Amino acid sequence: MRVEAIPVESAFADIAENGTGGTHVKLSVIGCGYLGAVHAAAMAEVGHEVVGVDVDTHRISELAAHRAPFYEPQLPEILESAGAKGGLRFSTDIAQAAGSRVHFLAVGTPQRANGNAADLSAVHAAVDALIPHLQPGDLVVGKSTVPVGTAAGLAERIAEGCPGAMLAWNPEFLREGFAVEDTIHPDRIVYGLPRDEAEAIVARELLDEVYAVAIARGTPLVVTNYETAELVKVAANAFLATKISFINAMAEISEVVGADVTQLADAIGYDARIGRKFLNAGVGFGGGCLPKDIRAFTARAEELGRGESVSFLKEIDAINLRRRQHVVDTVVDVLDGQAYQKKVAVLGLSFKPDSDDIRDSPALDVAVQLKGRGADVVAMDPKAVPNSMRKHPQLAYTEDVETALGGAHAVVLVTEWAQFRDLDPVWAAQLVKTPLIIDGRNCLDADRWRAAGWTYRGMGRP
Repeated sequence: MRVEAIPVESAFADIAENGTGGTHVKLSVIGCGYLGAVHAAAMAEVGHEVVGVDVDTHRISELAAHRAPFYEPQLPEILESAGAKGGLRFSTDIAQAAGSRVHFLAVGTPQRANGNAADLSAVHAAVDALIPHLQPGDLVVGKSTVPVGTAAGLAERIAEGCPGAMLAWNPEFLREGFAVEDTIHPDRIVYGLPRDEAEAIVARELLDEVYAVAIARGTPLVVTNYETAELVKVAANAFLATKISFINAMAEISEVVGADVTQLADAIGYDARIGRKFLNAGVGFGGGCLPKDIRAFTARAEELGRGESVSFLKEIDAINLRRRQHVVDTVVDVLDGQAYQKKVAVLGLSFKPDSDDIRDSPALDVAVQLKGRGADVVAMDPKAVPNSMRKHPQLAYTEDVETALGGAHAVVLVTEWAQFRDLDPVWAAQLVKTPLIIDGRNCLDADRWRAAGWTYRGMGRP
């Protein structure tokens, strides 16, 4: 299903009409990656005074110039808008966070290099650097995805370093490609508040001021403890990963028996208990959240002596990785078992459309594996080529779809950008050497492509 991004004018229409809810809070955002940069700009746009802090000098220089250091729809517009209002600035000096009433932690928690657990070194470093600049009554708000139990330990450290300062946990639920809209119009807000009742009251009042616009709109609000707030994010990601891998498992069965997994998904999706969203079979999920979060969740459950409770997530992970290999095997199969020196056009590099993020990207993985099979890979993506070139310089790249298709023995679509979904199969057939296409996202009209003379292979589709 094609989903259109909501224009920035629409995203902030209610702000223009109703104002900022009469609140003005001085905020800092520690960490200005995909999450932090969007959060900082959006908070400034709704009327708060915000300073974003990051150790990456290039990232900060770009943001300070109101330029997005990565591709995210609507982010350049709100950086420019918020910057023009004078309520948004960026710095590499964490001392600039001093004087803020609320400090958001938005640093990364990647998978450890030597295991599945989350690497919390950036979180601990950010807290340690922030503590000297806190004042009693300040609220530190965690937004990073962390293993359950992390917040309680951080709260103790903050209380020891600055008595009177507090911690709350406020997980993010942003979708790359829709991050601005999701920040301004969240589908829910979660507060994980301190155990101390008096601190909990103060923390909630501050968070209510920060999110006054969303709360006034009637956004569902869940007020709970640290542990539940931490679990909400990882449980949500684990559930989404399970749903995606489930339909991909059904695709594996469908290919053997001749069923159509897309029609299967439509049929079971009508069941209100199941729903159709995230039931799209294909090459599987990637990105900086789902893969590492389910692995970290499993690792934490094992540390707690409850590994059996989420042991199924290991199979979810295995199914997901298997889908990438299946796409590669399918490409080789349509090339009569030999990819050596065959030109393969790989359409897509980012892990999802409307993003330049290549972290754990299935698309980039497929391109690299095909190169390893001896294929002459030419990879194309509207936004992710620069990032991909830095990580895998051995591949040939282009930002022009005509160049990618020209003389190709096979085409594999692995990121469902709109321009790939909308390709004219008749026009494309005139460019390639052999009209063979592998639809790794099941986003093309198979009948239309076959009618244009293509050999079409989908995922779990006849």
